[in-house]
Amino acid sequence: MKASVVAILLFAIVANGQERSLPPQKVMPAGSPGTVTLALAEYNRLLDLAARKPEPSRAAPLPFVLSRARFKLRIENGSLVGALDIDGDVLREGPIKIPLSAGLTILEAEQSGKPLPLLKEGQMHSAIVSGPGPFSVSLSVASALAVDAGRASFTLPAPGATSSLLNLEIPGNHSEVHIEPGLITGRTTSNGRTVVEATLDPAKPVKVWWATREAPSAQREARFLSDIKTLISIGDSELRVAALCDISVIQGEPAELRVPLPPGFELTEASGSTLDSSETEAGVLVLKVREPSRRKHQFLISIERASRENKANAPFLAFSGAQGERGEVLVEGVGTMELTATEGGGLRRIDVREAGPVARSLARFPLQAAFRYHRRPGDSPGLKLEWNQFPDGAVLSAIAERATITTLLNAEGKSLTEVTLRVRNHAQPFVKVELPQGASLLSAEVEGEKVKPVQGSDGSRVPLLRAGFRPSGVYTVSFVYLGSGAPFAKRGSYELGAAKLDVPVNLMTWEVFLPERLEVKQLAGNALAASLFPARSQNVFASDGDEFNEADQNIWIESGLDIGRLEAGQIGGIVADPQGAVITGAVVTVVNTQTGVTQTTASNMEGRWVVSDVRQGPVRIRVDANGFRSFQQEMNFEPTRPARLGVTLDVGQATETVTVTSSRDDSGREGRRVEEEARKAQEARINLPSQNVFSLQRRVAGILPVRVDVPRAGKSYRFVRPLVIGEDTKITFQYRSR
Repeated sequence: MKASVVAILLFAIVANGQERSLPPQKVMPAGSPGTVTLALAEYNRLLDLAARKPEPSRAAPLPFVLSRARFKLRIENGSLVGALDIDGDVLREGPIKIPLSAGLTILEAEQSGKPLPLLKEGQMHSAIVSGPGPFSVSLSVASALAVDAGRASFTLPAPGATSSLLNLEIPGNHSEVHIEPGLITGRTTSNGRTVVEATLDPAKPVKVWWATREAPSAQREARFLSDIKTLISIGDSELRVAALCDISVIQGEPAELRVPLPPGFELTEASGSTLDSSETEAGVLVLKVREPSRRKHQFLISIERASRENKANAPFLAFSGAQGERGEVLVEGVGTMELTATEGGGLRRIDVREAGPVARSLARFPLQAAFRYHRRPGDSPGLKLEWNQFPDGAVLSAIAERATITTLLNAEGKSLTEVTLRVRNHAQPFVKVELPQGASLLSAEVEGEKVKPVQGSDGSRVPLLRAGFRPSGVYTVSFVYLGSGAPFAKRGSYELGAAKLDVPVNLMTWEVFLPERLEVKQLAGNALAASLFPARSQNVFASDGDEFNEADQNIWIESGLDIGRLEAGQIGGIVADPQGAVITGAVVTVVNTQTGVTQTTASNMEGRWVVSDVRQGPVRIRVDANGFRSFQQEMNFEPTRPARLGVTLDVGQATETVTVTSSRDDSGREGRRVEEEARKAQEARINLPSQNVFSLQRRVAGILPVRVDVPRAGKSYRFVRPLVIGEDTKITFQYRSR
């Protein structure tokens, strides 16, 4: 290499000396060892080649190609077994997913003598092969063999290789072997076995069959029972029937089952895991079974016909030759309708809630009626339907079943708010968001992935959908915005508003986290303070990730504020521990010591209890709870003056009893004192921040696209508002800074 470089430099000096008449240089004579003499034109060409930039490499148009696939299969013990070898080339660098085979059972896979893991997506088996370079994969495969009277067959999926070859070994002397599509290139028979070689069409399923001389064994008469769950759908222009049919074979091996179709109806679908094929012959649906030896079969049959009338006789599907038949019939109406159903022939009406879950799962619209039957000889179930269908009105395209709002408010009056919606959406792409004055939208997400909000002339819009995401149920949409307000003074009043949405909200919960140095009182606004509601309703603030529970909404809507009112003839109260926390499940016994009548109840989730219809006279009230001393009080009860009793149980053994003798007025005052202590304890518990606050605090550190100081210590104030439809939500409070 060094000698060549010296030669080129010497040649450059000689050439330049000839062109520019440089002073004579001492040049080694031509032909001396280590020198090369080139013409000037050749030298210039070499310089041009050296100056050219190398052309960039072009990526292959395909990630891989399959060059050859070879099946080597044999029939063994009534099954198809053997090997599939696939050769090809990976044309791109890095790991490439290569589909190998679909529809075959893969027993083992190897590449270069080493085990090869496979991926299964549906029926397709694929392998991950690194490139670029050639590869060779060997698969050990198996498949079921279909054997009918006088014929055996199987289906073979041919890979999409340039060349696909088949070597098949069949026991017996078979001159008639058919391969379609494909070309048989060789057939040999020796030692009682037939070997067939063929070329297959790439990327196509290949059907292989041959004749057998085995006589079918004598079959016993097939006997079976049927259980048919039928759904009748009444639309504005058609009548549809979907029947889920369960067949229990008690004798024989039925190869096909027959179902007469009702007049005027057309078959739209027949499916089942053991269904090989179906066809209609003279108004009869013939279901050919793939595995006759199975004891259980299940089919889904759908039929329909056009209907412009408002009455019809309900169609019933039945299997010919069934030894017993029972089933359920459900009727659903598409849209809003009034239905009249008249049953007969052994059909028994039931409540729609009594129908089995499998039958109800077929329905997509509100159920109008339900029936059950067990057909006996001579029975012919009948059902006459008449309906009046009302036109559909406008419907909501999207609704928020729950809105969870979390606001962090610092001493400078700046607020950071996250709104999380549990949305049920049919077709609405955006939700219009009207932010409080001076607020700006920071980020938005749909089901955990970021989306870009849109700024319109009349407000911001947050996407409810994103590319490739088509939800079928409830999902999550969230957004975060930054608000600016006046700094907190020494004392004063403050008003805070939430974002206004153009979709209805079933239940809105709002948690406001304030700095620890602020003392807050006199909460007001059109959102109610959560402390006014029972403790059992506080679970809706547990976590943003909780699923929406319809019972939670009912708690907030139905609880009411007057939860301690008693009626005539009632004795009630609340049970708490020394710290003011309510006690659940405490046993309360009220005994009329004059008549001996005893009434027993237990405290609920709020520690409350009520006993009704207490007779006039002296009564003894006893309260027992595990881990606490028993409490006992005697009083003279008048039904016209309901008695309220507040009980504080001391920690101790259940065998110890604290007896109190007091007047009715003393009991009332004690009851109110205990209730007030329990209320304060409940308020202290709900002032603890939820996980939503901690999650938003963590997101401020480097995740959100803006820097804002949020309080790290403080108290939470929770509010609730059910059924919010396009309205502003505001709260106000009085504060004092410490």
